[in-house]
Amino acid sequence: MTTTGSDLGGPRSLGDALAEARSNWGWFVALGVGLILCGLLAAFNLLAATLASMLVVAVAMIAGGVLNVVAAFRARSWGRFALWLAAGLLYLLSGVLVIANPLLASAVLTLFAAAALFVSGALRIWVGLSARPHEGWGWIVFAGALSAVAGVVIATGWPVNSLWVIGLFLALDLLTHGWAYVALGLALRSRPL
Repeated sequence: MTTTGSDLGGPRSLGDALAEARSNWGWFVALGVGLILCGLLAAFNLLAATLASMLVVAVAMIAGGVLNVVAAFRARSWGRFALWLAAGLLYLLSGVLVIANPLLASAVLTLFAAAALFVSGALRIWVGLSARPHEGWGWIVFAGALSAVAGVVIATGWPVNSLWVIGLFLALDLLTHGWAYVALGLALRSRPL
């Protein structure tokens, strides 16, 4: 027996799902406004946003470490007990170190972000140039160049900028997601049934 969306209490079709989303347009706008306010709060205190981000990373690492240690003891018969246990303990130790020194952690993460931006930008430039005869290749090269330049700018300001770069990324992420939800909610509201 197969179940449909209506059997599970959900929408039966794409039209039903769109109608349900349209009826909740205000919640999308409210979520967007909340995210924008959080993004503005982060933007006005980038150091606090950076430290808060490091705390979230530390908690996630500690939780991942605990789960890996539990998995190691549950999977002793797999023959990889030592590897799972070592990975879990490394995650735990890393999370504790991030909590102990979040500024050092933000410096390391900022340097990794700079390297990642540069490498991904260089790869996008290469992909764009490889696709040169096709339409739109210039936009790929342009986006890659922006990423590579951002990586270089962040790397040249390191380690001083590690006090605010992660917070800036968080603020920008919250702001862009907030605007996207507001735009989605308003588009749903103005769309006729």
